[in-house]
Amino acid sequence: MKRASLLLLLLATGAGAQTRHNSAAPIDFGADTIELQDRANRAVLSGNVAVRQAEMSLNAARMTVSYTGQVVGGSPQVSRLDAAGSVIVRRPDQTARSQYAVYDLNRRVITMVGGVTLTQAGNTVNGGRLTINLDNGKAVIDGSSVRGGGSATAPGGAVTTAPSGRVTGTFSVPKRN
Repeated sequence: MKRASLLLLLLATGAGAQTRHNSAAPIDFGADTIELQDRANRAVLSGNVAVRQAEMSLNAARMTVSYTGQVVGGSPQVSRLDAAGSVIVRRPDQTARSQYAVYDLNRRVITMVGGVTLTQAGNTVNGGRLTINLDNGKAVIDGSSVRGGGSATAPGGAVTTAPSGRVTGTFSVPKRN
């Protein structure tokens, strides 16, 4: 099978699914440099970028923050984050790594491409593309970076390819008497 898709509902202890992410929470950020491009309604953060929203954090080498141009309570309304370079997304019981990620705040979806690894408890899954739905906590990993093919154009124009077009990983098995 050239492209595999695996729906992951990895529950670390069987205690229930992850709580819904608060995508309306403020976004705190830090970076070595920031370039404001007001006419383009964006900010470019570079160097050790760290972003936190509620219980979720996102780290990368570079990030473009797009906003709508509307200002509410003195803050621009962020609509999208594009991250590149050693991207790490951490949630309370999951860590995902890739080379590129897009966080669409309007859809409440994070899409990661380029050497994706998702870990939760003792479970690890690898693939070409990961989509995390922040409303229901579901994560879908595809072996290919795009449906029906083995490569995708990531933010910044780089092309990423899943090495085998397959999803691989390890599921932990509890000790039994």
